[in-house]
Amino acid sequence: MRKSLLDLTVSGIERVHERYVLIRLTDSSPLPAMLPGQFVEVRVDNEPSTFLRRPISINYVDRDRNELWLLVATVGAGTRRIASLRPGDRLNCLLPLGNGFSPAESGQRVLLVGGGVGVAPLLYQGKVLSERGVHATFLLGARTSHDLLLLDLFSQYGPVETTTEDGSHGEKGFVTDHSLLTGASFDLIQTCGPTPMMKSVARYAHQHAIACEASLENLMACGLGACLCCVEKTTEGNVCVCKEGPVFNINRLLWQI
Repeated sequence: MRKSLLDLTVSGIERVHERYVLIRLTDSSPLPAMLPGQFVEVRVDNEPSTFLRRPISINYVDRDRNELWLLVATVGAGTRRIASLRPGDRLNCLLPLGNGFSPAESGQRVLLVGGGVGVAPLLYQGKVLSERGVHATFLLGARTSHDLLLLDLFSQYGPVETTTEDGSHGEKGFVTDHSLLTGASFDLIQTCGPTPMMKSVARYAHQHAIACEASLENLMACGLGACLCCVEKTTEGNVCVCKEGPVFNINRLLWQI
């Protein structure tokens, strides 16, 4: 897929949590084609301590409004600078990068499992799946009810189940503790979030012979496979997550499943 280097305009920004902002970007020309699971490398301007671009998952693409959405976790100087943008500001983006989730087939049942900021790419995937006639169910986990993000948006594209570690929303525990996993059957599981969570999801999928894809969150500085900082060991040897992934079939990964 062709990559573009664009100075996008901030059309809106919303703080959805004290640690997360939702940034909507647009352009005077139609945005390029993008797939769920792909990501953007964002240049951070006017921040002396930040030299490298920041990789951010594509959260959503609204073709009617010609908008790209990015859900940004403010974890360092670079992302805090991005979160300080205002409508009308420009953001330099290299996109789209990497390989996304499989589209699935009409009539299939897909479980989308996310935790933390890893829920971000699942919103766009849910939209695409629903447009293809795929039955998508979301299973989203967080520490508390306060940490669950964008539930109203996810619910537009399928049923939403939740877990929280303190039991304040949905079922208490981790996503792999949810009763949904004992009472429903799925053709495909797609997951993004903390690595321990994804490994648990992959273990469940392996045990139940369900196809599974995981979106890895290795540090990706260049996004082009040149800097080698995102290398992951696979059944085919070492590969760059930014170029070969970030989405992988779990059978390619050397996880203890």
